Amino acid sequence: MNKNRFVLPSIIIGLAAIIATFIIANGFNNIRNNDETITATGSAKKLIVSDLAVLSGTLSANATSSADAYNELQRQKPILIKYLVDNGYPEADIEFQTINTNPNYYYDENGRNRGISSYTSSQTFQLSSSNVEKVRETSIDISSLVQQGLDFRVHPPQYYYTKIGEIKIEIQAEAAKDAMTRGKRIAEATGRKLGALRRARMGVIQITPENSNMVSDMGINDVSSIRKEITAVVNADFSID
Repeated sequence: MNKNRFVLPSIIIGLAAIIATFIIANGFNNIRNNDETITATGSAKKLIVSDLAVLSGTLSANATSSADAYNELQRQKPILIKYLVDNGYPEADIEFQTINTNPNYYYDENGRNRGISSYTSSQTFQLSSSNVEKVRETSIDISSLVQQGLDFRVHPPQYYYTKIGEIKIEIQAEAAKDAMTRGKRIAEATGRKLGALRRARMGVIQITPENSNMVSDMGINDVSSIRKEITAVVNADFSID
């Protein structure tokens, strides 16, 4: 029997197996290298100063009849308007909401409704101004109207920054740059180079009072402070070479 007939195929099969093993191993190595990434988190923060303030409050009047309650409310309203106009706010900027009149019931010692004891009429006003500091001062002083017989309650002013959309774009771009810088440092520390950006995930925007450490998964939009900080976070995945 010719042994060479069996030796040659065996050699070919062996070589094929070695080549296949090399190709597979090299393929897995390339896949592993292609899948190597660095994840870096970047953040950016800016100080913003509110450029719009909204002040609101509620006038109330109580009387034994709904008509008297309404009339008393109408007596108080011009006093409030005069106060605001005297303080430099245009009357056209003062917006009044619908008047609400509700009955007040009284109850006996057993908790049973015994009828209407009086009526309360109320009306809310709102004032917007770009003079933020002035609105802040007014919110403190306006309570003095009670000395003129007004049943008045002022609400804490709300402060806004009207260019917030532009700032959000800028702050997210800065956070992305910070993520890239951090990624480069990590790669260089391991003797590698930072490759292309593969994926970026924007975190929620946080708008908080200045020097605050508040944070929320849903994001914070502070309207109680004139000076605020806007913070953005970006998580980015980069390939490495």
